[in-house]
Amino acid sequence: MTKGCFYVYSTILIGIVDIEKEASWETACEQEDKMRVTYKGDYALKAVLDLALHYDAALVTSHDIARRIDAPVKFLEQVLLDLKKGGLVESRRGNIGGYLLSRPPADITIGEVLRIIDGPTEPISCVNESYSKCVDIRKCVFKNIWKKVSQATSNIVDNINFQDLVFQVNSAKEALMYSI
Repeated sequence: MTKGCFYVYSTILIGIVDIEKEASWETACEQEDKMRVTYKGDYALKAVLDLALHYDAALVTSHDIARRIDAPVKFLEQVLLDLKKGGLVESRRGNIGGYLLSRPPADITIGEVLRIIDGPTEPISCVNESYSKCVDIRKCVFKNIWKKVSQATSNIVDNINFQDLVFQVNSAKEALMYSI
């Protein structure tokens, strides 16, 4: 069975890695030391944005979030649990229970959400100074390139907060209302 894994470098989608063997796919796509935006990461970003859009409202149920972001409820609940463990989301039980952001949307970045759900944002292992498996590390001409890609990626995802995204969503809604 062929599976795919998206690798994102900076804001450019470089491509899809298709691997025929399951073990090879796990090696290429399941490693914790490369940036990849998984479906889980995508749903996490959408869920945090939904909570940011409803930040001043009452608690939001997982069913409401799932409906608005078109996500399976059970999967979304797993994502919300990870976000809760990461300190971004709080939950309340009961008839009037639900989820809310633990901090204002302006204090939560895309990078923080991605690191909680998908791991580090480095595109390749050797960017990390503690990496020691490469025999070519001292003479590798690519390390500095990957370091620059890593810095560019971090610069982007760490400087976009969810208040910025709420503003973009609300601006887009206003533009639609005026064009109708």
